[in-house]
Amino acid sequence: MFFEIPDRLLPGKTYPLGATYDGTGVNFAVFSANAEKVELCVFDPAGRKEVARLTLPDCTDEVWNGYLPEAGPGLLYGYRVYGPYEPQRGFRFNPHKLLLDPYARQLSGPLRWNDALFGYRIGSSRQDLSFDRRDSAAAMPKGVVVEEAFNWGDDRRPEVPWEQTVIYEAHVKGISILREDLRSEMRGTFTALANPRFIEHLQRLGVTTLELMPVQAFMQEGFLLAKGLRNYWGYSPLSFFAPEPSYMSRGGLNDMRLAVRRLHAAGIEVIMDVVYNHTGSGNQMGPTLCFRGLDNSSYFRLVPGNERYYIDETGCGNTLNVSHPRVLQMVLDSLRYWAESFHVDGFRFDLGATLGREGTGFDPGSGFFDAILQDPVLSRLKLISEPWDVGLGGYQLGNHPPRFAEWNDKYRDGMRRYWRGDAGLRADFAARLSGSADVFDRRRRKPWASINFLTSHDGFTLNDLVSYSEKHNDANGENNNDGHSDNHSANWGAEGPTDDPGIKQLRNKVRRAMLATLMFSQGTPMLLGGDEFGRTQGGNNNAYCQDNEISWVDWKLAESEEGQALIDFVSRLGAIRHNFTALQSHRFLHGEEIAPGVQNVSWYDEQGNALEGDAWQNGDARALAVQRAGIGPKGEVDKVLMFVNGWHEPLRFRFPAMNGGWYLLVDSSVGETEIRQVGEEAVEVQGHSVMLFASRVPKVLR
Repeated sequence: MFFEIPDRLLPGKTYPLGATYDGTGVNFAVFSANAEKVELCVFDPAGRKEVARLTLPDCTDEVWNGYLPEAGPGLLYGYRVYGPYEPQRGFRFNPHKLLLDPYARQLSGPLRWNDALFGYRIGSSRQDLSFDRRDSAAAMPKGVVVEEAFNWGDDRRPEVPWEQTVIYEAHVKGISILREDLRSEMRGTFTALANPRFIEHLQRLGVTTLELMPVQAFMQEGFLLAKGLRNYWGYSPLSFFAPEPSYMSRGGLNDMRLAVRRLHAAGIEVIMDVVYNHTGSGNQMGPTLCFRGLDNSSYFRLVPGNERYYIDETGCGNTLNVSHPRVLQMVLDSLRYWAESFHVDGFRFDLGATLGREGTGFDPGSGFFDAILQDPVLSRLKLISEPWDVGLGGYQLGNHPPRFAEWNDKYRDGMRRYWRGDAGLRADFAARLSGSADVFDRRRRKPWASINFLTSHDGFTLNDLVSYSEKHNDANGENNNDGHSDNHSANWGAEGPTDDPGIKQLRNKVRRAMLATLMFSQGTPMLLGGDEFGRTQGGNNNAYCQDNEISWVDWKLAESEEGQALIDFVSRLGAIRHNFTALQSHRFLHGEEIAPGVQNVSWYDEQGNALEGDAWQNGDARALAVQRAGIGPKGEVDKVLMFVNGWHEPLRFRFPAMNGGWYLLVDSSVGETEIRQVGEEAVEVQGHSVMLFASRVPKVLR
């Protein structure tokens, strides 16, 4: 060791929790309400040998603490916790198992699976009621004491207004691992996110906000490794404070900080997808890695009257007990850590409905929501919830409190069905196009609360959505039984790749129409990384375990003629959205007059007749027109007019009123649109297409 370890620890402080270096030593503090003794275990720099085991000398307010003088950054450590092993009462203490510090800022490496990780004897007839005495230290990653030092310079959050926000969802490894223009050690790491070419690509698309799939350290589940697969998505958390070790390059923790700083300098925000609803340790048959051994009955929601078993509202074996004040504190401490130490701009909460559950079910006034919304740091960030879980009453779209945006699956499914050609969807299509006011227009919420998406990491890519009618998940090893079966997709004539030029042309046309709809809808658009140049997963709609070419983004597609054309198209859509207030999400539109004779929204059929009453319920109708108006940057009235033809044949659309003429900005039936002023009274709109007209041509398109 680099210092002489004393025989005993000095009394420490109960705050802050975790291992905190103060310049002369390290304070250790960890919560456990039911432990009888807690030992700090110190390891050699390689993490292989336990060189000291020291009892934490004090416990105040259920926080065990001690101080190790002369210790500093780089120290590897873990805990052993003593107490009753009585699973029927919810207690699973086992000091033979080395435990991670819940507040560890860095991990020494990956988890190495073996039977010693389990608190019970694998193969015992008594299952988890048995007790295992093998030491698990050799298989466990250790916490690493860190020093929080980084020169942020003049870094400032971009603070992009919600109504101007365009989100790009990406996976740290998947978005860069196949980038041949990067050095090999950069690929698949945070460093690649700071690459100027990637940042320029986001800017070209009009992206304002990069949403990263989980970057907190996560587990590789044993059952996947046994099948030769890996946890790719990262929704199996191991540590809520430490970045995923495999995403770090030579710069360690500062790799992510540098990426955030450079993205901020380019005006791009960074949002983290976070998982606080469960841990990766599974149910009662899972390993003892951290919370289970620290204080199982405090950290997890257990079945009342039979605490051996876990309440599972997440589908992952356990549910974190966010109603417990110390667990809630840990979640908020974690969020603030990422916000303050890494300058992230917001969070997307996986299975957010679970976090809002109290004893009576989901509650928009739950302690979790209340705590965040009163927090002076967190309440100012972008907050997004996935508004569902697998528990009773778990679908809560539209029921989250103000200041939270929500992933809108009604938008996803409605748009997919409309462009597939399903009947009777004109009214629903209009509602989704208008920010889903039927869902979100309450409690003074704004249209931006609806996170509009066609595709996300969970499901088909956009290319696959128009190329496959069925899922093809055989590579997952579950006989194609996993993943959703009803994807509202269509292959348009052939299942999967095809050389038929007619089918390829039709697929491209539908894809462009869907992208135009996404960018021209009220609400906050989210684009799945790689969709802008035709990324495919070969029809796999549940690639959570495919850490390979199935999931990785192939940038060679972006270099192809077809890929470049689609990138150009998406870039045009983004530029138009950013240049017309009528296409943004300042407030819900209900036909109010904003200027003499000009309403903020008007709806028409293809004949130019106002849509009202029973006309909305026409099950055979596949077309509509919408005119939106807003006040431009110089106080002028900005108008846009969109013709939508969901039919397979061309339709002639009449202009409802010329009012000085219209300029054609987008015709999604072709990849590149020639801007022109329209003087005729009607135009032909191709099947499966969108045409967008505006009262002016923005400079960016001239």
